[in-house]
Amino acid sequence: MGSLAVSRLVSDETLPSVSIADKVAEIARKELAPHALAIDEGTLYPDALLRKLGEAGAWGSHQPANGAADLRCAIQSIASIGEVCGASAFMAWCQNTLVWYASNSDNPALVAKFADKFASGEILGGTGLSNPMKSFFGIEKLKLKGRKVEGGYVVRGALPWVSNLGADHYFGTIFEREDEGGGIVMFLADCADPAITLQPCKPFLAMDGTGTYGVQFRDVFVPDELILAEPAGPFVKKIRAGFILLQAGMALGLIKDCIQIMDEVDAPLGHVNRYLPQQPVQFRELHSEFEKEAMALACDPYNADDSYWRRVVALRLRAGDASVAAAHAAMLHCGARGYLKGHRAQRRLREAYFVAIVTPATKQLRKMLAGDER
Repeated sequence: MGSLAVSRLVSDETLPSVSIADKVAEIARKELAPHALAIDEGTLYPDALLRKLGEAGAWGSHQPANGAADLRCAIQSIASIGEVCGASAFMAWCQNTLVWYASNSDNPALVAKFADKFASGEILGGTGLSNPMKSFFGIEKLKLKGRKVEGGYVVRGALPWVSNLGADHYFGTIFEREDEGGGIVMFLADCADPAITLQPCKPFLAMDGTGTYGVQFRDVFVPDELILAEPAGPFVKKIRAGFILLQAGMALGLIKDCIQIMDEVDAPLGHVNRYLPQQPVQFRELHSEFEKEAMALACDPYNADDSYWRRVVALRLRAGDASVAAAHAAMLHCGARGYLKGHRAQRRLREAYFVAIVTPATKQLRKMLAGDER
């Protein structure tokens, strides 16, 4: 997340390759920054850049080894990208989450075929767990249905929004078994399958260059080699903390840039901005607090204690709230100049709302902390 985070962690010998975060930050500053506006407007999906980040190690640092995993470097890398472009930080989360699914699967054929290719960026993709995550807490019903056939399953249904997709991409999602009441299966969907259709979405408020589509499954045959977990319930409990913790990178990067925006206008506008109720120093303190908590939690993503899970959810909730607050403050500090279409303050505000509403959204996180699962 830039020099501050890297310098803080350089002395920690257990951190998996801090140099990865340095490389990612450099690529983000030099090669991503010039394209942030085009990605926001939807005229560019940066697949080549995502592959280059994969070659630099951005997607592979959190792969488990010897029954343990460390998400710190992955979170730092997402944050470095998020300092420059919120949409790209979201795609980074999608790719890292896909790696998290594949590398944690108990299906040896799937792991052997896909885990390293996802981690290197050779194959890109995303996550289709928005609907399933909502279904687990009684917000929606599962939209995909499947039935067992020889050698796999046949799946039908539609997902309204899945991101970081293209014709040769993959994503992980879940279907409900029609032939076994209550049974759920997690699998990899191959976007190249002719029975899968990617439907362009209506324009969003921001981040249109994220490769987001509606996905239709028309009796798609899912072979056994693409099954991530069956049954999916225990697997989801294993990977859920990582799924949410990786999102912290989006918030950390965005908040840090909002602080920078406020600092940039201090010289010309500080004499009047000092009357605003929210100042950069407050967000620096929050950023430091969130970063410290994220790094602590990221060392132990398989922790099954309820207290740990509640800390993960609480961090994600607070980080989303702070993202909106920081972007709002940055807009007010900039004044009219931030209201211009080309100014990044207004882009940051739109991106911040996405951090607050992407699954699990603010309202779902509050529902989860309340212990209301239905």
